[in-house]
Amino acid sequence: MNAMLETPELPAVFDGVKLAAVAAVLYVIVRCLNLKSPTAPPDLYFQDSGLSRFLLKSCPLLTKEYIPPLIWGKSGHIQTALYGKMGRVRSPHPYGHRKFITMSDGATSTFDLFEPLAEHCVGDDVTMVICPGIANHSEKQYIRTFVDYAQKNGYRCAVLNHLGALPNIELTSPRMFTYGCTWEFGAMVNYIKKTYPQTQLVVVGFSLGGNIVCKYLGETQANQEKVLCCVSVCQGYSALRAQETFMQWDQCRRFYNFLMADNMKKIILSHRQALFGDHVKKPQSLEDTDLSRLYTATSLMQIDDNVMRKFHGYNSLKEYYEEESCMRYLHRIYVPLMLVNAADDPLVHESLLTIPKSLSEKRENVMFVLPLHGGHLGFFEGSVLFPEPLTWMDKLVVEYANAICQWERNKSQCSDTEQVEAELE
Repeated sequence: MNAMLETPELPAVFDGVKLAAVAAVLYVIVRCLNLKSPTAPPDLYFQDSGLSRFLLKSCPLLTKEYIPPLIWGKSGHIQTALYGKMGRVRSPHPYGHRKFITMSDGATSTFDLFEPLAEHCVGDDVTMVICPGIANHSEKQYIRTFVDYAQKNGYRCAVLNHLGALPNIELTSPRMFTYGCTWEFGAMVNYIKKTYPQTQLVVVGFSLGGNIVCKYLGETQANQEKVLCCVSVCQGYSALRAQETFMQWDQCRRFYNFLMADNMKKIILSHRQALFGDHVKKPQSLEDTDLSRLYTATSLMQIDDNVMRKFHGYNSLKEYYEEESCMRYLHRIYVPLMLVNAADDPLVHESLLTIPKSLSEKRENVMFVLPLHGGHLGFFEGSVLFPEPLTWMDKLVVEYANAICQWERNKSQCSDTEQVEAELE
């Protein structure tokens, strides 16, 4: 009798379980997609100066909210995954010419050259020299999207193809691109300076490319000649500091490390004959056993230690990371420098961001831009679900470059006026 009386209450119990399950799922979704995170303008770190005040006035994106797609855009993981798998949405196909440069060690470096599609905002001849991320090249969708936008804003673009990254270009020496080698980028810049003696340069680096361009500029003062400014996006600044964080499971960095290491293994093994063949004159420290260690490597650090550092004769991984990181060169850069990172970048630990913050507090030429969202080279924009073809990052880099060009034009005009007044006196 009692059991019969209690039976009608069972559906209510089941409804309660269903509600709890739905609530749990919604909680996980809200947490994973970071839906409660606010949208806001990027955090800016800079010294108060005439240049910084001009940039704040001339670059609206520095002071406006960055609004990612509502449903998924506040997740750094999804932004990063979409960049990694998709690159960009409806990416254009800019037309360029591939150039080949023979390096002193016999390596064949390539870059793609794209001419401007419109007149520049100040009427000058300006070339963007661009260094892509790890194992990337001019055919990657995020590079194509950025180049097309820069061309339409009056910029000539030269895009380095990392040595060994293009699948249809064979290596001609037992060496491929490494974390901080600036040889190929420098050869491309020298070609542009020689071929277009009237041009001025805007230097742009994405991720690993950001490390290379900053290191290149800081290596010698001569490398900064004819350079208007430099922009680095989503780099980590110090491989030595980053290696420990890259082995942690926090923010799934260990998983990303494994995926990037797997991609690097495929690229290296696709060039095994050029790098490890019997006929090849390999670096003395590079042995056949390193190839077997490569097969079992599960992290970038293992690949760097067993193979990459040996291309340049470093005795240890520590020495390789110390010498090849741009951190020790940043203070030698005197041209305007904008460093951009996302606070939710799962690849760049927050401890690494103290490097650009500290630099911006000491140097008037440096501005550090830190939006809340964007992931690693994502920075997608959009209303609810579908992203727009052009990203916040693409627009910011061109907007900053335009502002610097205008700043230099204003300085030149002021200098000419002062000279005329002095002559009249």
